[in-house]
Amino acid sequence: MTLPAPDEAREIAAEGWIWGHPLLESYRVLRTEAIGTVGPGHTGGFGRFHHRSRPSRSSGPTRSSGPTRPSGPTRPSARTSPSVPTGRGIAVAAPDEETAPSRAWLDLRAEPWVLSVPETDRYYVLPFHDLDTAVIGLVGSRTNAGRAGDHLVAGPDYDGPVPDGLDGVMCAATNLVGCLGRTRSYGPDDAAGLRRVQHGYRLRPLSEYTGDRPPPPAPALTWPELSEDDLATPAFFTLLDFLLGFFPVLPSERELRARLARLGVDGGGRFDPAALPGPVRAAVADGVADAHARLAAADRGTTDAGVRGRFGNRERLGDDYLNRAVGAARRLHGLPVEELWSTTWSRDADGNWPTDAAHRDFRLRFAPDGLPPARCFWSLTLYGSPGHRPVTDPAGQRLVDQHPAGRHHVGSDTAGLVRDPDGGLTLAVGHLPPDDPGARANWLPAPDGPFALVLRIYGPGPAVLDGTWQPPPLAVTPRHPMRRGGPRRATAAPATGRSEHLAGTGEA
Repeated sequence: MTLPAPDEAREIAAEGWIWGHPLLESYRVLRTEAIGTVGPGHTGGFGRFHHRSRPSRSSGPTRSSGPTRPSGPTRPSARTSPSVPTGRGIAVAAPDEETAPSRAWLDLRAEPWVLSVPETDRYYVLPFHDLDTAVIGLVGSRTNAGRAGDHLVAGPDYDGPVPDGLDGVMCAATNLVGCLGRTRSYGPDDAAGLRRVQHGYRLRPLSEYTGDRPPPPAPALTWPELSEDDLATPAFFTLLDFLLGFFPVLPSERELRARLARLGVDGGGRFDPAALPGPVRAAVADGVADAHARLAAADRGTTDAGVRGRFGNRERLGDDYLNRAVGAARRLHGLPVEELWSTTWSRDADGNWPTDAAHRDFRLRFAPDGLPPARCFWSLTLYGSPGHRPVTDPAGQRLVDQHPAGRHHVGSDTAGLVRDPDGGLTLAVGHLPPDDPGARANWLPAPDGPFALVLRIYGPGPAVLDGTWQPPPLAVTPRHPMRRGGPRRATAAPATGRSEHLAGTGEA
């Protein structure tokens, strides 16, 4: 096939980088968790769940790469989650305090896998996603009412029979799929109950589930390393070419894949940018730089409507590959909005940005009929800013340890909150505890500086999804002159509105 001219090669490279970015971000995590050297976050290989018994404290996806090594057969025997030790490696951005994560990866080349879930009245969700982050289906208490069941996960090449008695079938478009699940946690005293449910999640090859003879294992592979530099150079396409071998061409992407093939990125795993003529290789590098700039601009200009389309099934994602890439860059493997809706207060009702407790106190009031409409539950968590870090004071101690109730989050099940006379709920947010005892019972401690509040609604009601319900403003409250600090001139707020809606964020 004739190579494109440099100008066209630059356009193809930019388009291909944006389209392929979520695949490489997924592979980055997969290689660390399922392929790399055993360590924190490693699942133990394909077909195993790795659980945490408490929310992660990490601020983003684990980004490391072990040495390249050949893998063995990819059809391991059935493993239940107790065989994988709990560690600190499952990283989630802006971790909440109400759910604990579970991660698994499947190689579907040899045969499908079966997910079995236990009967439970505890909230959980196990969403499965293709390598390009499209959700292929989810199993959870919101959709199955907590019933036990067995669910098939089949790859794009499977054309065999589906056993009777299954409760659902998830059809993947890629032969590598992942799951980043969440299970409701009720705090340290709930560790045994949480583990009991998590260890009830089971993955088995289909042949083991049916008792049939297993098929031949998939060929062993050498899994390439991925470094941060690879995302910024033409080497990106060497990795993408390898990953396309797990991703048969979809009818809706046939033209895009044909354009990539003109550069030599056809899924054969042979692409070498050094083999390109100098002008074409330089054009590809320019295209990668163009794509980086487009992604950064799209991230800055994201609106609420754009956020809502970042996570979900392939039909919802459509062909807006730039929006999908923004989602992968910000919150990899996020939940669909019908499962999780969230919003962030990063400025107050007076327009001060960022929200800062060094010189101000705040109030968040939910009207009697204005509490978050949740089919499952809701939570409100305070983070240090920037970066949605767990809250710490200047000495490095988490403020949750200083609060008399040991918290920096509240939610639909929080005990001891004092309701307003009219039945509403007013939360006090500040660095120092309020003087009023009633307000102190509803106090969320903030750092002596910038912070952000994140509201999460699991199983949002119709009023949330159609926009009828809106979160209240974060009001500035007068501070007594004897209390430390005083008024400070407001920083001009960006023109993008009061809060950012991170619908269905991966770990929001």
